[in-house]
Amino acid sequence: MSNAQKIAKFLNDHPKVAWVNYPGLPGNKYNELAKKYFPKGTGSIFTIGLKGGEKAGKDLIEKLNLFSLLANVGDAKSLIIHPVSTTHAQLNEAQLKETGITPDLIRLSIGIENVDDLIADLSQALDSID
Repeated sequence: MSNAQKIAKFLNDHPKVAWVNYPGLPGNKYNELAKKYFPKGTGSIFTIGLKGGEKAGKDLIEKLNLFSLLANVGDAKSLIIHPVSTTHAQLNEAQLKETGITPDLIRLSIGIENVDDLIADLSQALDSID
């Protein structure tokens, strides 16, 4: 969970990231509840949105070296997925909206690798997308 907290903060501060949905971050609408009910941390799974939308999401995943493109979550290794183009690709626009899946949404499941290595990987991938 400490890896997820550090990565969520890094992404929240990155200029190419539009939003981060992680209850462990100050300012998240669930932060106070998270502190109350999850005093040891809020888990390792969260979502982000990229300012470049769907194309940026696909490009980010393509450029990562340490994250695995997999749909499962909660693994010991770090995982990433772009639901609009993978797990939810069969849904139409109305169904995507109903489920809360937006074209810019990326889901991350943070593993136990060295957090500085994960941040460096995300940084190089984000810096290389338009």
